Amino acid sequence: MKLNINTIDFRGSIVDGPGVRTVLFTQGCNRRCKGCHNPSTWDKERGKWIEIKEIIKQLREECKNQKLTISGGEPLLQIEGILTLIKNLPDFNITLYTGYSIEEVPKELLNHLNYIKVGPYEEEKKTTIIPYIGSTNQKFINLKNQNNSNKKTKVQ
Repeated sequence: MKLNINTIDFRGSIVDGPGVRTVLFTQGCNRRCKGCHNPSTWDKERGKWIEIKEIIKQLREECKNQKLTISGGEPLLQIEGILTLIKNLPDFNITLYTGYSIEEVPKELLNHLNYIKVGPYEEEKKTTIIPYIGSTNQKFINLKNQNNSNKKTKVQ
């Protein structure tokens, strides 16, 4: 199985989730939000198809702190590949950025994530003061704290 990716940034981001993180940018997005900071990831015909086992190997070799953010593009357009990837990285702290709402994200995926940013970017609601989001309509959710502190909210 392969994923269509734009790039993997190993330089270390501090704005794409807690800590210093490697960011995997998927290729392809149908939302095309006005003011998007990654318009080069929109076209599904661009990018590079890479075997998931090769991505895993590269992440294990180069992402020493095991903190990974999956962004885009829109990662959920490749949900089967994303699930395969994260299921093979159970020891990684994984954040996923999506323009979808939390209700649209498959529960199976949520069970494997530490954090998720949900909601489309809305340029008129832009914020630079709330960590890890671009517009105030978006939500950044700590799934592990939510699941551990209140069993009623645990994703099934």
